[in-house]
Amino acid sequence: MTERTPPERPLRVDAARNRALIVAAAQRAFAESGLQVPFDEIARQAGVGEATVHRRFPDRASLIAAAFGDKMRAYADAAAEALADPDPWRGFCGYVRRVCAMQSGDRGFADLLTLTFTPVNPAIEELENRRDSAYNDWVTIVDKAKAAGRLRPDFHPHDMAVLLMANAGIVAATAATAPETWQRHVEYLLQAFAAGNPQPLPPPPAHDALYRAMQRTQGIIPDPPPSNDPPP
Repeated sequence: MTERTPPERPLRVDAARNRALIVAAAQRAFAESGLQVPFDEIARQAGVGEATVHRRFPDRASLIAAAFGDKMRAYADAAAEALADPDPWRGFCGYVRRVCAMQSGDRGFADLLTLTFTPVNPAIEELENRRDSAYNDWVTIVDKAKAAGRLRPDFHPHDMAVLLMANAGIVAATAATAPETWQRHVEYLLQAFAAGNPQPLPPPPAHDALYRAMQRTQGIIPDPPPSNDPPP
């Protein structure tokens, strides 16, 4: 007889409510202030004790996974839709604008798109898989736009990561006073990406160097210390 794995028990009603409150508070706090928001601030906004946050989300990666699951799904969907556009250049430009717009409304997501998690935390694995799917579609979008003669031939898919890093900085610097500034920056870049610009570019960053630049999790999103507080 095959041994069956017992189904995961559903959360109690109060535990499920607390989890939903924590995720919603994390989404708001991350969007406003980025991924470095302390757990105690998220607990305060959720109206629960910090120990409750630790119990539901034992590390920051698990909370990030819960807070950004829907947005990372939308990010992957945006790449698939751009790839399906019959006009490769329109798909290319539309995807760049759409992803940068997603960054502009959420500082945490702006951070997340320029981070990689090493070692891969199981809680974050689905987010990383969706990002990988989006990147694979992006490479094809770039190839199609070049084949159509609309994208400059020396554009490299890694240039998108550099663009997102720059856009994240602009979003963080201007969110409170000039929140639409990123749009002008993106339009400048799209014009520079178009075929017909004759001046050669410096070489793109090496893959390993860019990957290391994205390994910033230790400084930006440290895991919280374990909590010994009693349950509320």
